[in-house]
Amino acid sequence: MFVRIVKMSFEASNIETFLQNFNNNKEKIRNSKGCRLLELYRDKEKPTVFFTYSYWESEQDLENYRNSDFFKTVWAKTKKLFNKKPEAWSVDKLFTSEKI
Repeated sequence: MFVRIVKMSFEASNIETFLQNFNNNKEKIRNSKGCRLLELYRDKEKPTVFFTYSYWESEQDLENYRNSDFFKTVWAKTKKLFNKKPEAWSVDKLFTSEKI
């Protein structure tokens, strides 16, 4: 399993549009083959900056999702809202400590 982190920065006037688009599609993203977790975070000091964290069973599962018509449609709507180029990292999880 690995983690995909995407940093996205939006024009302030586009945040509601982004959040609506994310909320409308989050369950379908989460239910994509191989996706184990999908979370959305907002920077505390820069409220126009968001991060998605997703856990994938394999890199191929992520690539299949990224090459799907569904992703292309969602991404086409999202990328129009950016005020900076998004950044993305694929990382291996080395340690987990959960207290809930």
